[in-house]
Amino acid sequence: MSNDCTVIHNAAASRFECSVDDTLCVCEYRLHDGVMDFTSTRVPPELAGRGVAAALVAAALKWARAQGLRVNPLCSYVATYMRRYADTQDLLVAPLA
Repeated sequence: MSNDCTVIHNAAASRFECSVDDTLCVCEYRLHDGVMDFTSTRVPPELAGRGVAAALVAAALKWARAQGLRVNPLCSYVATYMRRYADTQDLLVAPLA
């Protein structure tokens, strides 16, 4: 994971975010009925491969677990991350396809 950013939870904007090289990177979500729908993870192509998206998603999933939420990975990156890390799959609302 990246040491390039410090992830913060911006609850007012329903997202986890960090700034890398003066560029805002985000993992957005919606909450409803005890479920956290991950809707989008945005990291610019020039920052790819630095672990920024993984750091955002890891922080968001850690928060979801602490809040007792279930996760619905509508965002393809979050779904891929959760496939890769089996220890996150117990958070899923439904198994990944």
